[in-house]
Amino acid sequence: MSNDGINNQRRRFLTVGTSVVGAAGVVGVAVPFVGSWNPSAKARAAGAPVKVNISKLEADSMMTVEWRGFPVFIVRRSAAALENITKMNEQVADPQSAAADSKQPTYATNEYRSTKPEIMVFKAICTHLGCVPQYWDINFPGAGDDWLGGFFCPCHGSKFDLAGRVFKSVPAPSNLEVPPYRYESDNVIVIGEDPEGASA
Repeated sequence: MSNDGINNQRRRFLTVGTSVVGAAGVVGVAVPFVGSWNPSAKARAAGAPVKVNISKLEADSMMTVEWRGFPVFIVRRSAAALENITKMNEQVADPQSAAADSKQPTYATNEYRSTKPEIMVFKAICTHLGCVPQYWDINFPGAGDDWLGGFFCPCHGSKFDLAGRVFKSVPAPSNLEVPPYRYESDNVIVIGEDPEGASA
């Protein structure tokens, strides 16, 4: 009788111990397996959306983020900057972004090339040879009295206005590309996703 009691205790100990070791083994296998479902750094670079908080972006200033391995410029345009875009219609090659090689989602195919006029989002890659243009605001030294703000590519002299529209008679053949994006809230933009129900 006493031997049976000892054996039962031993059996319970071995059963509990085996269960604990087995559970640890299952967790050890499951964690890497479930982790493998998450996109790799390479997959994220290939197209995972990027969330950007623009709450501290002041008027007539710009911030740069990375999406798909490319720099993306986000500009908060002042009322004066928006007026200047209209004034540039005669100097840009494709004022309505209607040319076949002008790349932007349908919801950004307008004069401002954006869903909200004051916020501009575009890939910071010159459409000539892929250089990164520089932001020149209206007060940029040496830009000239007729400069109303925009972007200048120092490699070969291409110029773009504050809507990313290419100037006439420069090496770049088309407007800067607008990536898909949506607003998660008033201050958070998700680059790489279209708004629900919108077509790119």
